[in-house]
Amino acid sequence: MSPVHTNRRTLLKAGAAALAVPYFVPAHAFGANDRVQVGIIGLGGRAKTIVESCNQIADLEVVAVCDCFKPDMDTFVKFVGAGRKWSTYEDFRQMIDRENLDGVMVETTTHARAWIVVAAMQAGMDTYSEKPMCLSIREGRYMVEAARKYGRVTQVGTQQRSMPINNWASDLVKSGAIGKVKTVLAPNFVGPVRWPGGKSEAMPSGGSPSWWDVWTNQSELRPYHRELHHRWEKWWDYDGGGLCYGVTGWGTHSFDQIQRALGTDETGPVEIVLEEPISDKPCGKFETVSEVDETRLDYLIKLAKPVVGPRAKITMRYAGGTELRMHLDGDWGPGLGAIFIGDSGKLEINRNKIAANPKELLNDPNNPGAITKPETQYHIENWLRCIKTRERCTADIEYGLRSTTLCYLVNIAREVGRVGEALRWDPDTERFTNCDEGNRSAYIQRPRRRGYELPELV
Repeated sequence: MSPVHTNRRTLLKAGAAALAVPYFVPAHAFGANDRVQVGIIGLGGRAKTIVESCNQIADLEVVAVCDCFKPDMDTFVKFVGAGRKWSTYEDFRQMIDRENLDGVMVETTTHARAWIVVAAMQAGMDTYSEKPMCLSIREGRYMVEAARKYGRVTQVGTQQRSMPINNWASDLVKSGAIGKVKTVLAPNFVGPVRWPGGKSEAMPSGGSPSWWDVWTNQSELRPYHRELHHRWEKWWDYDGGGLCYGVTGWGTHSFDQIQRALGTDETGPVEIVLEEPISDKPCGKFETVSEVDETRLDYLIKLAKPVVGPRAKITMRYAGGTELRMHLDGDWGPGLGAIFIGDSGKLEINRNKIAANPKELLNDPNNPGAITKPETQYHIENWLRCIKTRERCTADIEYGLRSTTLCYLVNIAREVGRVGEALRWDPDTERFTNCDEGNRSAYIQRPRRRGYELPELV
């Protein structure tokens, strides 16, 4: 890649090395018809939703798209980008080097995300990265350090943070509307599984000779198999349980909602306890939703119903005394949120839906009600505004790391397997103080394959 471009991005980037000090740019800085220009990297199913939301935002323009597997890119452009003049790339490095982009939206597999996000930061671009933002805790900390060093505006794809009703409800909890929060109830999410091996399959046609190597990125280069390629979120090599009702799939949203409401955006729990041996089991019985479950979103139940995988109840404790119980099955409670129990009330926060006891808590005239736009649009609009003002986004990369860390603490506790023992976690050093085995876990740091090392932050 060439050195950082000197172009219209410079006005936004210069002098913004510390995002804690907002750098305000006049609204006219881009010019009357000059929109923020972005590229999208990784053209799977999530990218389709991203583009649909971008199309509704007047000040944002998608100008380039990239996927290392050309047939997927061609299909995406044909069916999603019909009538649009996008530049197309198989190598994201060429895209960020050649295009005059203000930012990139990284919708790739989890295991490739950090490598791409930091390269874009070094090239002078702000980043929107899908969740989970990293494959290990150290990798995530490196991404945060890069964002701060290069003064980048970052948004992680936990879009509930930009939904007005979710933020309003979180602020109720944080402001003491239900008293001191003693207990938080969250789902018992499904973890990833190890690839069992098997016969290799014929490589699909149409890709470059190196596309599978690039797709595999930091992970072990295995023979091609469609299960790895198309169901990558299931496998330990590439994610931490990215399935529907998975630890890093839905869990990132739920845990991020918890972090937001507890006011622990830049810290985390201090103890993690595995309550039972891990075993493969379904997400729940999925019987008829009872009256007490009236806030459950029916479509979420339908999505989670077929998911079976490694599960075990986990309890976490925060320094302030709050206990987080990750015990709920998928057919009861908030699949993408949590139930907050205080000493004077209870509040359930799910995606775009809340319930309270006492119910009068919801009668506040400031309650914004249900969203009126696609949920991801709010999140992209927040990123766009912060690109212009240089403020931190509502799902800044530090917040994203802390929520992702909860996911990996779940996986580590299950991996270590010490039922009933409190593993003590230091959220400042991001290490266990009484579990060397946990500190050696690949969820803390993974070896990276040669050629896919993370670049030095210079």
